Amino acid sequence: MKPTRTQRLNSEYRRAISQIVAGPLKNREPGLKGIISVTETDVAPDLKTAKVYVSILAASEEEKREGFRILRENAGFVRHELAGVMRMRTVPQLTFSEDGSMEYGSRMDAILSELERQDGDEE
Repeated sequence: MKPTRTQRLNSEYRRAISQIVAGPLKNREPGLKGIISVTETDVAPDLKTAKVYVSILAASEEEKREGFRILRENAGFVRHELAGVMRMRTVPQLTFSEDGSMEYGSRMDAILSELERQDGDEE
């Protein structure tokens, strides 16, 4: 099935925002620490707004909260940089949201490893 325009834009925005966060934003904001992954973008059909789902793996919960604060404060900067990369008439207003899928996956791996270990001990 052929992808729709919105699906293609979601993919392009996700890729471009990842590069902006990893490059210019990290250079601008030294307090932005940890591994930052843009997991998904959801651009509205009218292209005026976009939700950007981000997952941050940081050493502490405080660093993670600080990372989200920095991302939210610099949404305008990311949008400005995005305007230079994407050749479109309008660049959507960005809203950063937390995506806990990486943490959820990590917890599931730990639980499965523990169950496997317990199963090996019983035999």
